[in-house]
Amino acid sequence: MTEDVKWGSDLCFLVGGKMFVVVNLEPPHQVSFKCTPEQFGELIERPGVIPAPYMARNMWVQEQELGETLERAELDALVHASYGLVVDKLPKARRPGGAPGAARKSRARRPARTTRRATMRASGARAARKRPPRRPRRRR
Repeated sequence: MTEDVKWGSDLCFLVGGKMFVVVNLEPPHQVSFKCTPEQFGELIERPGVIPAPYMARNMWVQEQELGETLERAELDALVHASYGLVVDKLPKARRPGGAPGAARKSRARRPARTTRRATMRASGARAARKRPPRRPRRRR
């Protein structure tokens, strides 16, 4: 997990290069996070929670004043859920705790097919192309 200040005053928490929580550092402190469609519908009905600007289509909500609507324990659970949603969408190689390249090593490789042309190329001989003779075009 990393954190970065973006857009001047927004502290972004990232996992695998993807944001899962954004906190505005200037008062009133707003917090935005990703949630499930069910949670999204439930949360935006509460006063003080709105669909996050520019990110609502991705199921992000924003608490307009940190600590006013959501209790600390509930916000903590929602942030953990947001983290899980983002991690689940990451490729296995970029997930936390996964070894780099682990996804590639787990796949079994098929043996390469040897074609006549490849065999001829490997032996140094030129592959002879046998083309059918050209037929003259018929005119109508």
